[in-house]
Amino acid sequence: MRPFQAPVEDILFSLSHVVGASGLPDWDAETTAEILTHFAGFAEGVIAPLDEVGDRQGAALEKGAVRMPEGFREAYSALAEGGWQGLTAPEAFGGMEQSNLTAAVVSEVFAGANHAMQMVCNLVPGAVSTLLRFGTDAQKQAWIPRLASGEVLSTMCLTEPAAGSDLSQVRCKAVPDGDAWVLTGEKIFISGGDQDMSEGILHLVLARTSDNGIKGLSLFLCGKTKADGTRNAVTVTRIEEKMGLHASPTCQLAFDGAEAELIGAEGQGLMAMFTMMNHARADVALQGVAHAARAYHIASTYAAERLQGRGPDGAPVTLDKHADVRRMLDEADACALGSRAIAHLAFVKMERGDTPDLVEFLTPLAKAYCTEAGMRAAELGVQVLGGYGYLQEYRVEQTYRDARITAIYEGANGIHERIMATRLLKSAPSEAFERYVGEFARNDRLVSDALATWRRARERLLTLEDATPHAHAFFGLTADTLLAVLWAQIGAAASKHSQPERIARVCERMRAEIAAMLPAHAALLGVTA
Repeated sequence: MRPFQAPVEDILFSLSHVVGASGLPDWDAETTAEILTHFAGFAEGVIAPLDEVGDRQGAALEKGAVRMPEGFREAYSALAEGGWQGLTAPEAFGGMEQSNLTAAVVSEVFAGANHAMQMVCNLVPGAVSTLLRFGTDAQKQAWIPRLASGEVLSTMCLTEPAAGSDLSQVRCKAVPDGDAWVLTGEKIFISGGDQDMSEGILHLVLARTSDNGIKGLSLFLCGKTKADGTRNAVTVTRIEEKMGLHASPTCQLAFDGAEAELIGAEGQGLMAMFTMMNHARADVALQGVAHAARAYHIASTYAAERLQGRGPDGAPVTLDKHADVRRMLDEADACALGSRAIAHLAFVKMERGDTPDLVEFLTPLAKAYCTEAGMRAAELGVQVLGGYGYLQEYRVEQTYRDARITAIYEGANGIHERIMATRLLKSAPSEAFERYVGEFARNDRLVSDALATWRRARERLLTLEDATPHAHAFFGLTADTLLAVLWAQIGAAASKHSQPERIARVCERMRAEIAAMLPAHAALLGVTA
């Protein structure tokens, strides 16, 4: 087993020297480094050791309640006592009031240390944002301090048996009952739908208040317990048996006349829920980054120690001296470095707030690319370790299993690819992306070539009645076009890292790969490179 080691230097390198976080008005690199280092120590010592325990024991449903694996309650108590659940909540509600970017770097480390536990805890920032934007003063006072203190954890209840990506099919109903509402229906795939770590749970439930399609959906606050302290009519009917994330209870919930409170305007539930969904999608991108970094760490340390074969001089050599293994290690490393840069860029632009169209374009790109990168790095990690990678001992196989869901939840990656090739391509977001890349094209031949190919592909797709058959190919070209920019930034800053040779080597390899891929992208999209 390779103990978890938070990639603190790589994270700070990306923020300070690649994506321009230092240009943010309120950015304090020193404070962020202190927060990250402090949390990394906590994650390595308290959270990460429970990852294997959680995977082996899993969460269990006993007498209608979920029991978390050994040690999870105690670890969560320490997490809450440290104030980490209120990292982004306003100070007026008991939080630390740190930026979303600071929370993002903490979230990556949390996911790398124990993705299953992070899944249960990390919907809180999205719930707080939703309450701040749509909640009444009374709702904010009732819930945000409890979320920030860790007394309450939150869930996001959208999916139903017949309503996955198509939310117009939601059938869970809400009807008025005096000053309150009553919910009746079923929700599935609810992460942390029940658990025994926090005292309370706040369910954010999308329910139907009229038959007017998506416009008939409203958002509700539904506590695990009612105001008088008695149990609300929310029942866990089952927890799913999954490929990975065994310690994250994925619940099926039945609402049988559960008391709830409308948040926001009636009929505008999807708008309110998107506040939470957008946070979740950005967070899932970081989960992909975390798995890529974890897979690279396991594989690279193993390959540096494992003697296998001989070098040109006949002397025994470690695995990482073999060209094919070096290739796989560099690719896994590139998955982590490149995807982190994409995710960080999206967060920096989000934090700056002056290019919302660019943020809208980068969000699906980050979600899909980073999660694919996490899966690819995990696959490479298993291959580098060979037979040992297939065993549980080194736990890269757990990374492989846990990473797989990230490409599915919060919108399957194919949906995000389709959005980029259709709605976003026909509107201001694609123009914002073109302008951003264009700023770098004048000084870098690879960026210029990639952007020219991307422009030709965009123009062709805009002439098609149905561009969706080309969505996957266009996504690949778009990701490589952005990565051409980011690898140029990474390479230029290599000397600022304590391992400049590693950074420069990976950067050179990836720029060469992008250059070689441009003609392939062009051919798939029916344009010239």
